[in-house]
Amino acid sequence: MLEIRDKVYSFSKDHKPCAHAKPGDLIEFNTLDCFSGKLSDESVTMKDMDFSYNITNPAAGPVYVEGAMPGDILEVSVLSIDLDSEGTIATDDHCGPLYENTDYKTKKVPIKDGKAYFNDISFPIKPMIGVMGIAPKEGDIACGFVGDHGGNMDNKLIGAHSRVYFPVQVEGALLQMGDVHAAMGDAELCGTGIETGAKILVKISLIKGQELHWPVLETEDKWYVNASAQEFDESLMNASKEMQRLLMKATGWSAVDTYMYMSVQCDVELNQACKPCEVQLSLRIGAPKHPQIKPLISRP
Repeated sequence: MLEIRDKVYSFSKDHKPCAHAKPGDLIEFNTLDCFSGKLSDESVTMKDMDFSYNITNPAAGPVYVEGAMPGDILEVSVLSIDLDSEGTIATDDHCGPLYENTDYKTKKVPIKDGKAYFNDISFPIKPMIGVMGIAPKEGDIACGFVGDHGGNMDNKLIGAHSRVYFPVQVEGALLQMGDVHAAMGDAELCGTGIETGAKILVKISLIKGQELHWPVLETEDKWYVNASAQEFDESLMNASKEMQRLLMKATGWSAVDTYMYMSVQCDVELNQACKPCEVQLSLRIGAPKHPQIKPLISRP
């Protein structure tokens, strides 16, 4: 098993890989929280650390996947997520729908026995990976941002026992991940979940000969296309077009029949939508697995 501890703050084909892996390998990514541990206690806020999306959300990696070439699909199976014993929630004065009446504040949240302890209540944790992705074809994209390479998707369903599929854009793929949350609601309204460090154990595989334009998440009962744009309507269009394309391939139906099926069986759900915010709006469209419909992505 590979253990990955190196950190980067962006996705880029120019990053030197910290390790090489082969399809079938197990990899453990050791991650920091999105603040790189700089919010050491509740007296320190994002204002003190000069919070910026270019210096936050560190990702462990990148890992060069041998044999991965543009046009392939990289499959990442999440086996387990082991959290630190404490998480952090923080606010600022410029992010999210209630920003006008919100100032900088940091709250430490103990994590114990599968629960998070917030003020005088506790609730079950649901560990998820906020940042996971591969190098984009061009450019240097900060880990706080999201795109067709993955990145800061902030999809709360990317947890243990899920699979994520990425359209490989550069040789070696350059896989990296971080920004783990003990819990997060859809949209992540104030801009943070319960941010914490973690150890993420994954298994990687390669799929050749299949086309993919946006990251796809597979859970026990659904397929989700993850897409993004600065505003909702474009993000919705990006995800809808890819879901339609994948369903048409799986069913052989016409575009219009597929569109109608999506309207009655597919759900649109928010990932990251703490607007106003610099980060693009990230959403997912989920299609139920159906015994009479082929898998949207065929695994070897």
